[in-house]
Order: sequence, then structure tokens, then C-alpha cells
Amino acid sequence: MNLRRRVAAGFVVLCVLFLALVTLQLVVGDRLQTRHAERATRIDWMFDANRSVLQFMTDAETGVRGFQLTGDNAYLSPYNSGRSGAAVELDRLSVRADDAGIERLVAAESAAIQEWLYAYAVPIVNAGVADVDADRAARGKALFDDIRTANAAVTASIGAEREQLLVADQQTTNRVQLLFAALAVLVLITGLGIAYLHQRHLLQPVEHIRHTLRRLADGERSARAEPTGPAEMRAVIGTLNDLAAEIERLLNAEQARVGTVELRQRVAAELRTEREDPTENGRRLARMIATTLGADTVYGRYSVGRGATFAVSWPEHAPELDTEVIRRIRAGQPGKARDVPGMPGGIAVAISGDDDCPPGLILLSRPARPDWTEDERAVVAGLGRDIDHSVRQQRLALRQSRLISELRVLDEQKDVFVSTVTHELRTPLTSILGYTEMLADGESGELTPMQERSLAAILRNAHRLQATVGDLLLLDRDNKEIGVEAVPVDLAAMLTGVHGELAAAARTKRVDAVLTVDEAWVRGDGVQLARALRKLVDNAIKFTPSGGRFELRLHADGPDAVITVTDTGMGIPADDLPGLFTPFHRAANAMDQAVQGTGLGLAIVRNIVTEHGGTVTARSEVGAGSTFTIVLPALRTAVEQAA
Repeated sequence: MNLRRRVAAGFVVLCVLFLALVTLQLVVGDRLQTRHAERATRIDWMFDANRSVLQFMTDAETGVRGFQLTGDNAYLSPYNSGRSGAAVELDRLSVRADDAGIERLVAAESAAIQEWLYAYAVPIVNAGVADVDADRAARGKALFDDIRTANAAVTASIGAEREQLLVADQQTTNRVQLLFAALAVLVLITGLGIAYLHQRHLLQPVEHIRHTLRRLADGERSARAEPTGPAEMRAVIGTLNDLAAEIERLLNAEQARVGTVELRQRVAAELRTEREDPTENGRRLARMIATTLGADTVYGRYSVGRGATFAVSWPEHAPELDTEVIRRIRAGQPGKARDVPGMPGGIAVAISGDDDCPPGLILLSRPARPDWTEDERAVVAGLGRDIDHSVRQQRLALRQSRLISELRVLDEQKDVFVSTVTHELRTPLTSILGYTEMLADGESGELTPMQERSLAAILRNAHRLQATVGDLLLLDRDNKEIGVEAVPVDLAAMLTGVHGELAAAARTKRVDAVLTVDEAWVRGDGVQLARALRKLVDNAIKFTPSGGRFELRLHADGPDAVITVTDTGMGIPADDLPGLFTPFHRAANAMDQAVQGTGLGLAIVRNIVTEHGGTVTARSEVGAGSTFTIVLPALRTAVEQAA
């Protein structure tokens, strides 16, 4: 075989090797990039899911604290949505977690959430009333701190997995580079063989190629081979340069992607950091964004409350924005990056507003490089959405704090008003009753029939007013559990006595009364229990029309004593049932029919039953009647009854 054929064969072999090198580079590089992107996406999703769990639980905890302070069921909406949302995110996070350690930490976080729910939140919600007990609040805070700790542990573990994946990807890249270096060495050996046959035309170009590959393998991305030698060799050198340029482009793109990810993470961390001066916080964000994206100027406008509008710019000496530019940007769709007409290299994202807060904006200007890539636009849009979400959360927190403060003040004012009114009424009411009873007894002389009727009306209404004052005082007292002063109470005897007391009123109204009792004992205050039962029976008689009936029943149900009061009265609308045991609450149909009442009776019943460790519930249908059920813990042995 002559030299030409050998050289030709050598060049064929060399070209084949280079083609293999290029193909492997493209295929392996694409697969490495795809795998890295998939892993990064999964890690980012896990970060977001874990952050959503904490946000949902924060909403639930805020709702419970609001309900705990006020007893308003409206606060249970964020509690219920936060509780269900956290459960969904935890389930998804557990499914997507590949690492056993992360699964254990997610399980620990779920256990901490369950502990907070069933040891703190659920008892408060099930109680159905405001509960300002400091020990319980401290216990709830400690349990919620456990949730934060578990959430932080999951975040740290996900971060550790990210670092491991980065190290693994780097090792894989190194191995690929070693593979390419090995191929380069093979190419070099082939070239040296050809140089032996055609030293003048092949040796120097091949040496130059080897040196260039070595520089590329050492990390010098700008290294390029000088095209020399025959046409075939120059073609090979051109291919090598193209390969080096593609490698450099891919690495630069990867570095840019990592930089944008780090930017969003740093922005998110800065948004979570509370600072006394929001404007300074905004300047730090603007400087951070400008440095990463190469912007010459950055502007920001946002509002967190009525009259609380912040404007920041970077650098500080940046020119003021035109009001028409601001108006057009604010009118755009929030979270979408748009070019700014009349501003070369300008790109902006609108921030949403509401009735109290005008829309805001983020604007970046880069006149030297006016063309923003799609990746850069996506980063700017993502930053806008992150900042928009943070601003909306700040608005919500500010309004929620203000609302809680206002509700607390109103509750304190209500307590002061009730206490003042009841105490101020007792003294004059006692004098009215005393002198009226003296007049009714005839101590000031014989009375005419008209005077007797008038005094009887005065006494009746004065006693009614006295009962209302007593109800207010009972509601105003601090709730306390039945303690050592509690004694065994015969519920059967108590129900019989109440039935006998109110039987005359039932007969007067022609309402049939049915009494069914079994033997049952509870520990508590018999006077207060009788008072609660009397109010339920009195309501049954009052709201039942002539010809109707009510039933008073007592039976044992396992460890509980169950009392039911059922009537065939007007019933209660379904919309009124949730607030039925709230002080001063009256059903709409009762007010429409002008049935007298203060709206305190059922609230007193609930307080008394709760103090005895029991529950009271109501079922009703308009036009068919109502059923009230009291469940109390019963004494099960004769020793307990005698104790």
C-alpha cells in the first residue's frame, strides 16, 4: 500500500474518530443536560411543595388562633383549607421523594402536624367557643414550632440531596471529559502514525490539535486550534473548533441556568426576611437582580396597604420613570414579562393590586444589550410572580393583624359594657322590686284593682329584668371546670322536678308534656344543671303552639347520661343553627313572629354543660320542631354516687 493510500486510510480513520467524538459529545451532552434538568426540576418541586406545607399550616394556625380568640367560625375557613392543602402537599412530597431519609423526615413532619392538629387545634375547633387559655396557647405554639423544625429539616435534607446530585453530575461530566480526552489521545496516536509517513504535512497540525484538546480538557473553554495543513486536516480542526464552541455554549448556558436558579432562591430568601425599612429591602432586591441579569437600572413600585406605597430604584441616581410608562406597565397582566415601548432594552412585569393598594411594577433596563432571551424573560417573569406573591402575603398579614386587633378591642369593649350594665342595673332594680312588693303587700294602704294590676305588671317585668341581669352576670363570669365543690346529682329527680315546675305553664298554653326518665347520676352543680334544663324546657313550651307537645327524656348511653328535649314548635332555620349557642343570637323566624327573648338562654345552657364536661347539640326543621341533646359524663358505680 503506497503512502497516499496509507495517508488516505489514516485520514479516514481520523475522520471516523472525530465523527465519533462529535456524536458522543452531542448525544452524551444532551443526555447529561436532560437528566440534570429532570433532577433539578424534581428538587425544585420538592422545595416548593415543602414550602407550601408550611404556608398551609401557617394559614391553619392563624385561623385557629383567630377562632381561639374570638370564637368566630369564619376563622375556620383558612384552618380547614390549610389543613387539607398541607395533607395533599405532604402526600405528593412523600410520593416524589426518592431518598429514604427524606421520606422519614416527611413522615416526621406529618406526625408533627398531626400532633398539633389533634393535641391543640381540633379540641379548640370541636369546643366551638373562644378559648384564651394561656397554657393551651403556649402548648399550641410549642407544637407549631415542632412543625417548623420538622419542615426546616425536610428543606435541609432536600438541599443535601441537591448537593449530592450536583456532585454526582460533576463526576459524570468529569468521566465524560475523560472519555473525550481518551478519544483525543486515540486521534493523536492516529495522527502520529500518519505523521510518520507524511511528517511535513501531518505532524505539526496533529500536535496543534493535541495541544488544543489538552487545553480544552484542562477547562480552557476559549481554546481553539489554528487551521493548518492539508484541506482534510483543516476540516478536522474546524470540526474540533465547532465542538469546542458547542461545549463552551452548553457550559455557559448551564452556568446561566444555575445562576438564575440561585437568583430566585436568593430573592425568595430576601423576601422572607423581615426588615424595619421595606425600601431598603427593595433596594437590596433591585441590586441583586441587576447584578445577576446585567441590567443597568432596576425600578420597583409596590403597596402593602392603604397609603403604604414604596418606590425603589437601582442605582439610587437612576432617572425618574415617566408617569405614562408607569401607567401602561401597571395596566398589563400581572406576572407576565413585556417589553417597554420607547425604552431600549426595557422589560417590565406588573404586580397585582386591589381596592386598597394600587398595582405595582418591576422594570429592568439594559440599553447595551436590548435583546432579552426567552430564558431571561422567563426569569424576569418568575421573579415578578415571586415578588407579587410576597407582597400579597404581606398585605394579607397586615390586614389580618389589624382585624384581630379590632376584634380584640371590640370583645373587650363588649365585656366592659355587659359588666357595667349588669352591675349598674342591680341596685336600682333591687329598690324597684322592694318598694313594689311593699306596695303590693298593702303596707301603704289598700289598693284598687287597677293599682293591683299595675303593680303585678311592674313586678312581673321587674322579675323578668332581674332574670335577664342574672343571665348576663352568669355569661360574664369566667369559665371554670367543676372542682371539689361538685357533688353527685340525681338527674332523674332533677328532670322530674323541672317537669313539675313547668307543667302548669304547659297546661296553660295547652301543650302536652311527656316525661321519660331512667336512673342516671352525674357529678356537678345541681342548681346550675337544673337552670340549664329549665331554660330548654321553657323554650320548648314558648316556641310550641297550642295543641303541640314536648318530650323530656333521660337515658344512659354507655359512659354518658343523655338528656333530650324535643318539641313540635316552629323550628329553627338551617342558617341559624351554627350560631345558635352564641350570646344574643336569635333565630330569624322567632324575631319575625315577635317571640319575646334575649338570646341568652342557649348560651347559658352551653356554658353550664361545658363546665360539667358535657356537650349540647341541636337538630331542627322549620315547621316540624327541634331537638336539643345534652350529653354528660355519668357516674357508673354506687361508690361514685355516694362519694
